[in-house]
Amino acid sequence: MEQVLSLIVFQKAHNRVDKLVSCYRIEPGTIAGIICADVLLTLIIVIVTYRCASFRRQKIDNADKVYMNVRANLKS
Repeated sequence: MEQVLSLIVFQKAHNRVDKLVSCYRIEPGTIAGIICADVLLTLIIVIVTYRCASFRRQKIDNADKVYMNVRANLKS
């Protein structure tokens, strides 16, 4: 009997706490805006990284070509 009584008291206290707690409501438009901004920022980061890597690779390739031309000129 004591356990049933404590269970009822606990349940009533739990229901009272649930009614007092309010959750922050986020509008669906806000969530969609956050997701779109995240996708856009991710794309910008990927594009900038790709471009920087391409420029670096191109510089290395061009440096090798210049070096090979210099060596070819020295051999003749």
